[in-house]
Amino acid sequence: MKKIWLGSSWKMNKTATEVAEFNQQIQNALSEVPQSLQTFLIPPFPYVQSVAESVTQHGTRVGVQNICWAEAGAFTGEISASMAKDIGASIVEIGHSERRAMFNETDHSVNKKVLASLNLGLTPLICVGDTFDEKQWDVSRESIVRQVKIALFDVSIDQIENVIIAYEPVWAIGENGIPASAIEAEEGLSAIKHALVTKYGAELANKIVLLYGGSVHPDNAQELIQQPSIDGLFVGRSAWEASGFAKLISLVKPYCESKEEQ
Repeated sequence: MKKIWLGSSWKMNKTATEVAEFNQQIQNALSEVPQSLQTFLIPPFPYVQSVAESVTQHGTRVGVQNICWAEAGAFTGEISASMAKDIGASIVEIGHSERRAMFNETDHSVNKKVLASLNLGLTPLICVGDTFDEKQWDVSRESIVRQVKIALFDVSIDQIENVIIAYEPVWAIGENGIPASAIEAEEGLSAIKHALVTKYGAELANKIVLLYGGSVHPDNAQELIQQPSIDGLFVGRSAWEASGFAKLISLVKPYCESKEEQ
């Protein structure tokens, strides 16, 4: 049974005190998560271990927001996949649009980080998305599929089902983002799924988790999660507080429970 996924990346937010408060306040909500719902959290590096120690008992997975493609060496300021694994991470967020725009992340470096993650047994969560210009030019599908194909270059058949792909339209991300409609979100992920089926076949492609992220909030979460190509939601600021994450869990749970009954 393919699980529904629900998680959040905190970006560069929270202090140690705020993280401790979140860890305490989220316990009840996580303890009631059904087996068909996979929750995950991606805090800033300094807090990965404390979050992992607090939430993995409930089956929640924890990730890091970036890694270096190299395993060790003269890479000041970077961390490796093995270091991420050592502090309790099992997911690596790779290729977020902010990393691409502000820190010169390229499709090539995304691919190298994906391979480094998989080689250490970590799950790469690959972020892809179209810009507003690409949307206006009607080349969103081509842009998204290109990013996916390069990210998965040289990924083996045995490894591919451990990959997560998140479609995050660049124009929908952030405080001033324009929320995508459920139809637009579905169109982006449908294009990705079609490309995966073409490359790997339907059986294997259907094992790859496809998430939608970009101005996800309580008012649109249920409509989004019902779309056929959306396996889960990758949430930003709406899930940064424990009450917000708990609210999203409660909204998504009915669809998980109905899935368990099927």
